[in-house]
Amino acid sequence: MTIERQDMNTRMSKIVKHNGTVYLAGQLCKPEDESLDLSGQTQSMLDKVDGLLIKAGSDRNHILSAAIFVSDMSKVNDMNAVYDAWVPQGHCPVRYCVEAQFARKELLVEISIVAAEIE
Repeated sequence: MTIERQDMNTRMSKIVKHNGTVYLAGQLCKPEDESLDLSGQTQSMLDKVDGLLIKAGSDRNHILSAAIFVSDMSKVNDMNAVYDAWVPQGHCPVRYCVEAQFARKELLVEISIVAAEIE
């Protein structure tokens, strides 16, 4: 079985594909959006996920799992409002959301995605 790695550097790959499954590295907002609030950073992050899913041969309808990390759980509803509008109705993945401390205080949210390739 072949493992395909895309957008690699010395530490990680942004995309790994194996046996019809797509694994995305944790995604943050775009660097130019780090000054935005949690809702804005969530939208920026999900826009990046959309691009990576397309590049990997998948899309939102094929997401299997989403792991979300937020810097402050008291504001999770702000993230959920954006996330809920982004996930296609009837295609909700398995998901968990936890509070996490990030490397820089400006960062508020991160997501890691597992998806199926489009056949």
